[in-house]
Amino acid sequence: MTRRDLIHKWLIYALGLLPVWVLDAYILPRYPIGGISPMLLPLAVAAVAVLEGAYAGTGFGLGVGLWWELTYPGGFGGLVFGMALAGMIMGAVSQYALSQSFPGCLICSAGVLGALDGLRVAQGLLVHTAQLPALLQVAVPEFLYSLIWTPLIWLLFRAVYHRVGGTKLA
Repeated sequence: MTRRDLIHKWLIYALGLLPVWVLDAYILPRYPIGGISPMLLPLAVAAVAVLEGAYAGTGFGLGVGLWWELTYPGGFGGLVFGMALAGMIMGAVSQYALSQSFPGCLICSAGVLGALDGLRVAQGLLVHTAQLPALLQVAVPEFLYSLIWTPLIWLLFRAVYHRVGGTKLA
C-alpha cells in the first residue's frame, strides 16, 4: 500500500470509531440498564486487531486508548498503554491461534473486557472501595452488557475492513 492508501485506510477506521464513541460516551450512559453502561471502545480495538493483526491492532489500540484518556474524566494514562497492549495481544492471538472471524472477535472481546473489569475489581479491593461481592455485582453485568454489543461493532469494522481493501473473511 502507498502512504496515501494507508492514510485513507486509517482515516476510514477513525471515522468508523466515531459512532462507536458517540454511543459509548453520549447515548448509552443516558439509558443505563440496572445502573450499568457498556464499554464499547475495547470492542472496537478487539475488532480491528482481529481483522488487521498485531501491528495494526497495537497502533489502533494506542489511538483508542489515547482518545479514551483524553475524552473521559479521571484517566491516569494507563489506558493508552493498556489498549495498545490489548490490540497487540488480540491481533497476535487472532492471527496465530484463532481465526480472523466473528468467533475470534468474540473471544478477544471477552478477554479484553474481562481483563479491564478484573483490573477494576482488583483496584476496588486494593483501595477498599467495596467488598468483592459488591464489586462483582457491577463488573459481571457490565461485562455481559458490553459483550452483547460485539456483533454490531464487528459488523461495523468488518464493513470498514472490506471498504479499505481487506481480504474476504468468514
